[in-house]
Amino acid sequence: MDHTQPWFERKFDFTFPIELYPNLCARLRGTPARLDEIILASPPDRLSSKNGANWSAQEHAGHLLDLESLWAARVKDFIRGETQLTAADLSNRKTHEAHHNETAADEILEQFRAARMETMRLIDSMDRALFASLSLHPRLKQPMRMVDHLYFVAEHDDHHLARIFELLQRGNAGLNR
Repeated sequence: MDHTQPWFERKFDFTFPIELYPNLCARLRGTPARLDEIILASPPDRLSSKNGANWSAQEHAGHLLDLESLWAARVKDFIRGETQLTAADLSNRKTHEAHHNETAADEILEQFRAARMETMRLIDSMDRALFASLSLHPRLKQPMRMVDHLYFVAEHDDHHLARIFELLQRGNAGLNR
């Protein structure tokens, strides 16, 4: 496959056992290190290289930072017993307006690591019974358990890591999502 599948075309099957939550937490904790490895090994001019309106590798990294507040808000939705999760801005306005290419890559990495670790502290403090609680995902229009949310976030992380790797390896600009 030449390019990663667009994020909004992804379909999700949340039929795996709740007992996978420790594995998913390990994936989420590992994202900052994997992002560091890819970004810090690349020349800054390659990180910010763009082709038209498509995101650069650095903007994809910034997007991970931008969405961390949404993931944390959704964890809090589960804690509060909300029936529907906080909606995302599907236009990704925050990322488009952040000018991530004008920010030092190591600053984005540091902020992302801090934000992700704060989200993980929140998850670690949860009552484990909440991992089975259900809430409606607003875009997917399907019920999601807290453990499904963790999987969704881990898959989103991996999607953008794959896009970054693809852009840096091929020098190719492509899809935003």
